[in-house]
Amino acid sequence: MLNLPFRPRYPTLLALALLAPLAPAQAPAPAATVPDDAWRRCAALGHDASARLACFDAWAGQQAWQAPATTRPAASDTGVAPVAVAQAPASAAPISDGARGGGCRNPQFTSLSRFWELETGSDCGTFSFRGYRPITASVVAASSVNRQPTSDAPDHSAPTPVPYRSTEMSLQLSVRTKFAQGLLTHHDSPGKDSLWFGYTQKSYWQLFNPGISRPFRTTDHEPEVIYVYPTDAQLPWGWRWRYSGVGIVHQSNGQSLPLSRSWNRAYLMTGMELDNRWSVNARLWKRLPEGAASDDNPGINDSLGRGELSAFWNMDKDNTLGLTLRSSLSSSRRGSARLEWLQTLGTGLGGGKSNLRLHTQLFSGYGDSMVDFNRKRTVFSVGLSLVDF
Repeated sequence: MLNLPFRPRYPTLLALALLAPLAPAQAPAPAATVPDDAWRRCAALGHDASARLACFDAWAGQQAWQAPATTRPAASDTGVAPVAVAQAPASAAPISDGARGGGCRNPQFTSLSRFWELETGSDCGTFSFRGYRPITASVVAASSVNRQPTSDAPDHSAPTPVPYRSTEMSLQLSVRTKFAQGLLTHHDSPGKDSLWFGYTQKSYWQLFNPGISRPFRTTDHEPEVIYVYPTDAQLPWGWRWRYSGVGIVHQSNGQSLPLSRSWNRAYLMTGMELDNRWSVNARLWKRLPEGAASDDNPGINDSLGRGELSAFWNMDKDNTLGLTLRSSLSSSRRGSARLEWLQTLGTGLGGGKSNLRLHTQLFSGYGDSMVDFNRKRTVFSVGLSLVDF
């Protein structure tokens, strides 16, 4: 049997033996240079295998191995010596948008771009759920409550009042999904158009009214289809026009007579922003005609309005202030105003961004719910919102 000078079970020594012939071809860092007598001293301990192995192990532990530098050869006619270029580690490769929470959650894009996914880089793909309007749970205190709803349509007025309380809970669920994109924009265009389906449900719950078994006073349902086109253009004073769109929406409370309320609208919309601090959005709508026999709420346009204008100010990364105005655009001068403040609460799991907000809201006017389309009231609410997810 061959008597090896060292045993294979010591991988450090085996590697050194295999790499020894290559040593002159590599230029170790100056700190790792070892005098030749260090090798000779370890090799001279041939009579004592344990001491020899310990010597080589000690030498190996002192080495600072480095990846060899690559050279960039100079042009042969310049006479310049090759220049050493350090290789970048694999971890320095560019990180994709998806790896760093990109797309519609990439903060390098503005709020409107991420909300409607107006650019290639702010796109989160199709058939994924996103928030639409804030998802809220709030405590509500109102100046009045509609105990006996009425309408000018025949057989659409409640025969008797219900002892509702003006203090209640408000719950809102609002989601959407993009089910098509690139319909009119070119595939290599930086702007992307999109087609969305959205659904909003808002309920008033008599949680603090045990005398009538805490019922849901009213629930409104609002499905809609929205087409958004990126109309990117620079406007005066630094503003930027971001999008235009069209939509069709149905809104109803899902009740039977005498409390049934519903209408259908088609609308135009547009939006602009200033940096990532201000955004302004506008909608104008036209009620789709209905016959007198199927009209639950005649004159709803004169109460709920024919258009709205909203403005939002990102005061800082944690606070947003918003104002929404609706107008009948007629001599009735009815409509509504909603002032709201959203403040970020804490951080998400693992210290990441939190989408949970403290949501404070003040509403005054007509149409806080479908059953109140012709009744004016003032509502103050405080609660929690999920703005997006």
